[in-house]
Amino acid sequence: MLHFFPPNNEKMRSKVPSLVGVVDVLVANLEDGVPLGEKEAARAGLVEVATTVNFGTTQLWTRVNSLDSPWCLADIRAAVVDCAGAVDVIILPKVEGPEDIHYADRLIAQLEAESGRSTPMLIHAILETARGVANVEEICLASPRMQGLSLGPADLAANRRMKTTRVGGGHPDYLVRSDPDPENTDAPRAVYQQDLWHYTIARMVDACVTAGILPYYGPFGDIRDTTACADQFRNAYLLGCVGAWSLHPDQIAVAKEVFSPSAAEVAHARRVIDAMGDGTGAIMLDGKMEDDASVKQCQVVVQLAAQLAATDPELAALYGIGN
Repeated sequence: MLHFFPPNNEKMRSKVPSLVGVVDVLVANLEDGVPLGEKEAARAGLVEVATTVNFGTTQLWTRVNSLDSPWCLADIRAAVVDCAGAVDVIILPKVEGPEDIHYADRLIAQLEAESGRSTPMLIHAILETARGVANVEEICLASPRMQGLSLGPADLAANRRMKTTRVGGGHPDYLVRSDPDPENTDAPRAVYQQDLWHYTIARMVDACVTAGILPYYGPFGDIRDTTACADQFRNAYLLGCVGAWSLHPDQIAVAKEVFSPSAAEVAHARRVIDAMGDGTGAIMLDGKMEDDASVKQCQVVVQLAAQLAATDPELAALYGIGN
C-alpha cells in the first residue's frame, strides 16, 4: 500500500501520524495534484513531516516533479538533504529512458555526499509514456538504486493517445463479443470487457523481475467504485505486482485485502508442497496434476504469506503462522 498525501495541505499533513503503521508506505506528493503556486509549500510540508513524525516501520517516500520541470532539482535536494534521512525512496515521474535514472543517480550521490547521508536513497520510476514502456528493461537495469516501477495509467493513456478519460481501470468499449448463434443470428451475444492495461503490466513485471526490483500498479481514480478498484488491483496482483497506490483511505483496505493471499490459497499451497515431498516428480491431487513447477508456484504464495504475517498479527492468525 503506497498511500499518497498532499503535503501542501495542512489538514492532510495532520493526518499522517494516524496512518503510520496502517499503510506500508506514505508518499508525500509534490507533483500532479499540487497547484503551480503551491509547489514550494508542498516541499516545505514534506520537510516538516519528515522531521517531526516518527514513521516507525512505515516508510516515507516522495514523488518529486518531473526531471524537465523547474521544481525537480529543489525537490530532490529537499528529500536528500533537508529531510534528515527520513525519506527512503524518491519516485521519479515520467521516466523516458535509462538516461533519466543515470542523471538522478548522480545528482542524488552528490547530495548524499554533501549531506553525509549514509543510507543510499533509492529510486522508484513511474511508467507514464510510450517511450518509457519501450525502454522499460533498460530503465529497470539503469542503477543499483532502482527500487521498483509503478504504472501511471492516466499520463500513459494521454501520451499513447488512448481514447479513455478514466484514471486506471477498464473501459466498457474495450471488449470482445461472442460469435452469433447460427440458429438465431438476432439473439443477444455475450460481451466481455477486457483489461486495457494487461500488456503494459505484464511487460513491466517481466522487466522488474529481470532486474530484481518490484512492480506496482498505480492509481485508480474512481474512489467510490471500490469493486472495480479491487478488480484492477487483483489483475495486477495475479500478474505479479506486489502492491498498488491508494489515493483515499477507502482504498487502503482494498489494497491490503487484494495483495494478501486468502487463507484458502495459503492452505492449498501448503497442501501441494507437503504432498510433493522432495519437490520432484509428479503426483495427482484432487484429480489435478502437480509437479515441481506446481511447488514453485505454491512457494510464491507461502513465502508471501510468511512475509506478511511477520508484521501483521491479523494475517498471521488468518494463515495459522506462529500459533
